[in-house]
Amino acid sequence: MCDLKGIRIGCAMTGSFCTFKRAFEAWKALRDLGAEMFPIMSYNACTLDTRFYPAQEAVNIFEEISGRKI
Repeated sequence: MCDLKGIRIGCAMTGSFCTFKRAFEAWKALRDLGAEMFPIMSYNACTLDTRFYPAQEAVNIFEEISGRKI
């Protein structure tokens, strides 16, 4: 098992909306390994509602995973 305690990771989301779910899963795994997450979203990623996620829901999930505001 890998230990990422003390490792800082900037996680960025852009308009590739169909990949959000897999990105969230990957970031949860990194967080669970102890990484310090820094969320970054493009304007479109955090404001456009899509068939994959309403914009605010995606923002809320990302902030919950990272423990930080976008």
